[in-house]
Amino acid sequence: MEPHRTPSGADGDELGATVAALTADDIAPARRRQLLVRMVGQARARGITDLFKPKAALRWMTDTVAEVAPHVPIRDLATLRRHFPGLDDDALADRLIRNASRATAGVGAAGGGVAAVEWAVTPTLLSAPVLLAAETVAVVAIELKLIGELHEIHRMPLPTGGTARAVALVQSWAGQRGINPMMPGVGVSAVLGTAARRELRDSLLRRFGRNLTTLGPFLTGAAVAGYLNRRATRTLGEQLRKDLRHTARGLPHKKG
Repeated sequence: MEPHRTPSGADGDELGATVAALTADDIAPARRRQLLVRMVGQARARGITDLFKPKAALRWMTDTVAEVAPHVPIRDLATLRRHFPGLDDDALADRLIRNASRATAGVGAAGGGVAAVEWAVTPTLLSAPVLLAAETVAVVAIELKLIGELHEIHRMPLPTGGTARAVALVQSWAGQRGINPMMPGVGVSAVLGTAARRELRDSLLRRFGRNLTTLGPFLTGAAVAGYLNRRATRTLGEQLRKDLRHTARGLPHKKG
């Protein structure tokens, strides 16, 4: 069996670029499927052959989410207002949650479509675990982008440094809560600690299990995965929005 390898160097940059492209607001279905297939190919190129084992899949997803998080493109408030002119904060948050929900639904549909092809060829399901792991990472990346931009809207921007911001994003996603910039240590730690990695792993396990529907034959898997992704992303967005509103009330007022 080939050894498990985490993304690094040029491989990590290439994977990060693919994931970043998948987080865009509006991608044609064919392009989304192409990017997801490319992501699977990049995973395979690093010798990932043991993802039939749940522990190996979880380890790869945890490492990969941590690795690609710095590549997730997050727009600051000024950029968001240029992209969505005329919207107040609430309407802008609504739009971002809607767009992210549509994007993760699209990843589910794309993954289901790829899986449908895999079911029709020999050897059946050879790449299914890698596909499912790649889809899960792509969905999480879209949600990380949503988290970062919701923090911007609520005047609670995350650290600007790539690694520090990535740690904050991952912690926020795993705990489904906002990051309070006034709390000691925020933006200082550049390492995802043991407890945070465990929380990330457990959250990924729940998402990975839910996304098993993607592997259903034909397009039923795509339809179900798309629906579940949309619902989960919307729930995350609304929960985070509520938490950020509560936290923001205790912070000094900031004008956008």
